[in-house]
Amino acid sequence: MKNRFWLIGLLIFTWACSTPEKKTEILEDTQVAKPYPAFSADSAYAFVQKQVDFGPRVPETPGHAATKAWLLAKLEGYGFAVQTQDFKAKTYDGLTWNLSNIIASYNPQATKRILLAAHWDTRRIADKDTERMDQPIDGANDGGSGVGILLEIARVIGSQELKPEVGIDIILFDGEDDGEPENTSIQNNSQIWWCLGSQHWSKNKHQANYSAYFGILVDLVGAKNARFFREGHSRKYASGILKNVWDNAAQIGHGDFFVNRDSPEILDDHLFVNEFAGIPMIDILEFSPDYGFGQYHHKHTDNMDLIDRRTLQAVGETVLFTIYQE
Repeated sequence: MKNRFWLIGLLIFTWACSTPEKKTEILEDTQVAKPYPAFSADSAYAFVQKQVDFGPRVPETPGHAATKAWLLAKLEGYGFAVQTQDFKAKTYDGLTWNLSNIIASYNPQATKRILLAAHWDTRRIADKDTERMDQPIDGANDGGSGVGILLEIARVIGSQELKPEVGIDIILFDGEDDGEPENTSIQNNSQIWWCLGSQHWSKNKHQANYSAYFGILVDLVGAKNARFFREGHSRKYASGILKNVWDNAAQIGHGDFFVNRDSPEILDDHLFVNEFAGIPMIDILEFSPDYGFGQYHHKHTDNMDLIDRRTLQAVGETVLFTIYQE
């Protein structure tokens, strides 16, 4: 009987390998995963490059405006229903910024939904650098990589006949990467001065009574030699989702990127989605329990030289696989 199951599994695997438009993975014994389309790291990389070509995506700048128009056109072109959530927010140094969360939905009528998120703005200072500290960074990884992966997932869903069986919402948060400079104390500690877009959306959802089965935030997901650990707030609010995603990564061959080891809590967009919106969301984020953020963090070295297609592939394919299993 065992040999018979093995033969069936081999035949299924052979069939899957002969089908170029989709993948099928063998999980345990005869359990076969649902097919899913191929993720293109080259395409995701090109999406990151395009964002960097616009220049720093700091709110209230031409680069920010041009990127917004491009993102809206891309997502609409892939067949998603797209809207913006425009709002004003105060900054740590007393400015008032006009910000826009970009929301794109596939199969908006579906009741079971999965929320995918990243931030599309970049930091206006390089406060961890030793030169040009008052100038904005490219944000190829910090912002660009997450958006690039989600754009590729949207492209795949829009262009392939094989569709996910659930509704998908992509939210690109604005105003995430501001906040006071490193090692600077702000007198008004009553407010968190970064993650402005997720704070606003989580308290003012784009749709009344909106909810999702779970959410995945991707942030700092494209650097060379990146490793992703089980972040603290993800463990607290969405441990089952976290385990499922890490298991999925191992099952499709990306276990070397997704490490089964805990890392500290990081105050990122997912915290507000968990606490205020009540949606269990994990954060796929490069933050090591040994050394923290990578050496490029909030520096000018966060540029295209940092981006690695293998890392984009590992994260993007894992997220794509996960949503197609629902």
